Amino acid sequence: MKRIVILSLMATASLTMQAQTKKDVKVLAKCDGIYMVPCPEPTIDTKTKKKTIAWPDTENNSWHEDMGFVSNVPTVADDIEMLFPQIAGIDGGKPYNPAVWQLTEENDETVLHCYFRMRADVVTNFWLCSDECVILDKETGTIYQSRRCVPDCYGKVFSFKGKEGTTLDFQIFFPKLPEDAREICIYGVPNWYMRGMSVNLVNKSGGFLNPGRNPYDYDEMSPIHKAHLVSEAKDYNKDDHKTWAVYNDAHLIKPVKEDTYAIWRTPDATYLAEACEMNWMREYFGRGGNTILIDPSGHQYKCKEVLGYPNDKLFWVEGYSGDYFAIVMVFEPIPEYIENITYIVPEGEPFAMWGANWEGKVLSFNIQELRNNQKLFRYHPREVVK
Repeated sequence: MKRIVILSLMATASLTMQAQTKKDVKVLAKCDGIYMVPCPEPTIDTKTKKKTIAWPDTENNSWHEDMGFVSNVPTVADDIEMLFPQIAGIDGGKPYNPAVWQLTEENDETVLHCYFRMRADVVTNFWLCSDECVILDKETGTIYQSRRCVPDCYGKVFSFKGKEGTTLDFQIFFPKLPEDAREICIYGVPNWYMRGMSVNLVNKSGGFLNPGRNPYDYDEMSPIHKAHLVSEAKDYNKDDHKTWAVYNDAHLIKPVKEDTYAIWRTPDATYLAEACEMNWMREYFGRGGNTILIDPSGHQYKCKEVLGYPNDKLFWVEGYSGDYFAIVMVFEPIPEYIENITYIVPEGEPFAMWGANWEGKVLSFNIQELRNNQKLFRYHPREVVK
């Protein structure tokens, strides 16, 4: 925590110095989250040894004119990690690129600085913005249309060169925002996830307000009622149900539809809750093990544990017929920018039990929809009328 505070103070100092050295510059807002863009692996020219990244097609830009290489792309002279301490220490070898930005007021215009760290010597098939790039004042409803950009690549696909490891400063210019503007939305900069991004501007006292980052912000994990362990597993044997652990007093929830899930993303882990139905007063379950989440790029996130229950072992749950309860699996953390995820459960090994079934499944989820399901997994005590 101390290191974060120190870095934050250094970042503020750096911003202040920048404003003092460059005339008529006022910082309106800056990214304070960690936005990570999937970065393709570069190809290497066997003769020149130069690395080239062909950027994935962005927003179906294939019908736009490809203007080829642009020059005079501004670079950031200062250490970018001083401005954005949250990206400090990110492994440059991973196939992700931090998409950080800053909104300023300069010479009676509003300027959006989109910073790009070079992962290769050449980047092709890139897209910055077009007429669809606007700033919406959420209070007044006024739309401020983008005017131009630096380098001059407005509305076109382009390529650029740069020294690997340096940070480029793509700039988009808008009309000057009114002095009393406080909450805005930025549209039309897809490579920086600005598709209606809500942003709070600097307040009157000069301090920063946290930009709204939905749907890319992290969650606060909801409290999960831990089931009571009735009896521990003894010499566990999947073919002997008497050796399985027994639990009761599970995290009960209101009845929901079959295959209802919810997700919570934190910097340290991803929590996936599954709604389970009790058909009997004593029923067996098994979760975890080789279960994974996989994102659209093919990256896998392993299941590390099952909250309050065994991981990759069969166990009993006691309750009432008609109970609905939650089993929560803990996976490796998913970056904020991921919008869709696939849940893969391999088929379990056969075991000796009546109705034995640990079937596999593959389900595709929209993460935002699963986040909206969090309210369905609030603890709901059982009510029995006799």
